[in-house]
Amino acid sequence: MKHTLYQIISVSFLFFLCFSCNKEGTKIGNELITPDVILGPPLPLMKIQTGNQNIVDEPKIPGSLQIYQEELLVEEHLIGIEIRGSSSQMFDKKSYGFETWDEMGEDLNASLGGFPEEEDWILYGPYSDKSLVRNVLIYELSNNMGQYASKTKFYELEINEIFQGTYVLMEKIKRDRNRVDISKNKVEDITGGYIIKIDKPTGDGDWYDENIAFASQYNTTGLLVDRGNINFLYEYPKADDVSDEQKKYIQDYIHLFETALISEDFESIENGYRQFIDLDSFIDFFILNEFSKNPDGFRLSTYLHKEKGGKLKMGPIWDFNLAFGNVNYCEGDSPYGWAHRFNDICSGDNWQVPFWWNRFLDDPEYVSLLKERWAILRSEILSSDTVSGRLRELQDNLKGSSAIDKNFGKWLILGKYIWPNKFIGNSYDSEINYLEEWINERFDWLDQNINEL
Repeated sequence: MKHTLYQIISVSFLFFLCFSCNKEGTKIGNELITPDVILGPPLPLMKIQTGNQNIVDEPKIPGSLQIYQEELLVEEHLIGIEIRGSSSQMFDKKSYGFETWDEMGEDLNASLGGFPEEEDWILYGPYSDKSLVRNVLIYELSNNMGQYASKTKFYELEINEIFQGTYVLMEKIKRDRNRVDISKNKVEDITGGYIIKIDKPTGDGDWYDENIAFASQYNTTGLLVDRGNINFLYEYPKADDVSDEQKKYIQDYIHLFETALISEDFESIENGYRQFIDLDSFIDFFILNEFSKNPDGFRLSTYLHKEKGGKLKMGPIWDFNLAFGNVNYCEGDSPYGWAHRFNDICSGDNWQVPFWWNRFLDDPEYVSLLKERWAILRSEILSSDTVSGRLRELQDNLKGSSAIDKNFGKWLILGKYIWPNKFIGNSYDSEINYLEEWINERFDWLDQNINEL
């Protein structure tokens, strides 16, 4: 009888604890304790075989890819795969780029994970981002705002029968009607489409040359110079394919935009900068990079595109693993301050922010539209409840699938410094708690400071 009564009391106490916790959990001291996560199905498993050939950073090597859902084979593809990334290549957990191939080793469009058909894909392995969700969260928000960003889906990965942890399947940025939806650039009409990016050079060279990039004719303060220190890489058409005529067109277009922006008449609808750019896309790009205080924002992994006969647009956004307070340099950890003023904080960095973003804020019309857009987003897509709710959903889904235990069982990095971490949590929950608290502080700062512009 005593034993039975003890059981009843114990069960009742546990029920009370669970009932008294809200969805987000309850705080004991400074630690947020989340209720037990209901276990769900495991993440789909992606198996890659290369015949035990090592995957390298170029060239792509042949392999096969199989996708399993709860031990059921649901997809099978031939692929070519390579290591990708810049600074991330130093991590033990690698990221990969791959193409779907036919039996002859030629590119073959395929639908992976229910995504629209294409042949170019990325397997991103979150490592220094111990939340695992920074890129996934910001890309979802961008798409919800009407600005295309890569679709994402979590997988567990095996390579040659060795478990690699939790990965994110992502669409590679490229011209496609389901990705960057611009026209093919044809000889008879060179006004578009184009994709260019501000980024580090890749490949064999360690700096920019005229074959892969062109330089702005303005420096970071808006002064006309022989060669500025902002470089634009050709993304589409690719550097190997872009013609001299195409190069001249897009170079001239950027120069005309920058000249109009720095001119005394820059606010004019007819003669100013607005004739060259899609202002809405620039404002949304600004908001997403400022909201996340992305230390690479505006200066690296920064894409622009132009439709045939259309204006220059910002985006898609890319590479936010260091955002949301995940760096220990250039004040990137602080939820306060402007990301676009990176040059004032880290003036010695090789990669600087173009003068555009400071100059835009001199235009009352731009500021007015920015405030209006921010207010709309904060009431809906970027409300604190919406963002926190989605963050907790991602947390619950990953924990419920046992992906967290397995990933950090493979990679023993919780509680350890991984470049360039500022916060080092001893648990996955503490990493998510830090991210949520940082976001809420960032919202508070932006609410005040955008309204004061």
